[in-house]
Amino acid sequence: MADPIHDMPPGLQKLREVMARLRDPENGCPWDLEQDFRSIAPYTIEEAYEVADTIERDAMEELPGELGDLLLQVIYHARMAEEGGHFDLDDVVHTVTQKMIDRHPHVFGSETRDKSAAEQSADWEAAKARERGAATGTLDGVARGLPALLRAVKLQKRAARVGFDWDNTEAVIAKIAEEAGELNEARRTMSPEAVADEFGDLLFAVSNLARHLGVDPEAALRGTNEKFIRRFVFIEAALAERGKRPAESDLTEMDTLWEAAKARERDGKAANAS
Repeated sequence: MADPIHDMPPGLQKLREVMARLRDPENGCPWDLEQDFRSIAPYTIEEAYEVADTIERDAMEELPGELGDLLLQVIYHARMAEEGGHFDLDDVVHTVTQKMIDRHPHVFGSETRDKSAAEQSADWEAAKARERGAATGTLDGVARGLPALLRAVKLQKRAARVGFDWDNTEAVIAKIAEEAGELNEARRTMSPEAVADEFGDLLFAVSNLARHLGVDPEAALRGTNEKFIRRFVFIEAALAERGKRPAESDLTEMDTLWEAAKARERDGKAANAS
């Protein structure tokens, strides 16, 4: 007999039923039944990055599928919480709906809409601070599970709100130079642990520069990763034309090809701009 789930209309309720069936103790999927919040959390992060990657590539035809994968993670967590008697998906939806209403009094309340985006952003952060409570510290609530560069920027933003910040970008650049000098000294005279500590200080200062420049460091590094891939693929292709693989080349030859890849990119940009 055909499973009646196939006859359910598409929508959120069908997805909830699918997840309930997957987690059914008697007839569910063994893999799904073994999962818990901690084991699923890495998949949640991964799916969020896949959404970001799809947007970065402007692959709109892929975005519904990737957003669906991310939505499934929410359904998964909500189902496990419901099984544990903590909350369910309706509670999740109610919480975020009420949060959006409360944090947009200029839309859903009596406050004026005559504010800049920056002023509204400040109001948003003030509302979040009220929700956290007056007794919490300035840096409380910045999620530990964030990518390290992103968490660094968020910590710096929090500190900046109470005046702990550099006055100008030049001071941040000077701090980067200082940290680079300390790292250089550490690699000659200190332990591997001390070198790692100094390297972290340098990355923290670089992320601070990104904040001052209005650059998303994660997005910038993703872009550079893709640029590196493009240029190295060019090197491999050029070497292949010479009957070589990278392991059969040397740094001088590959560096020359790297510069050729850069020149080709510059020429391509110039041609597109004209």
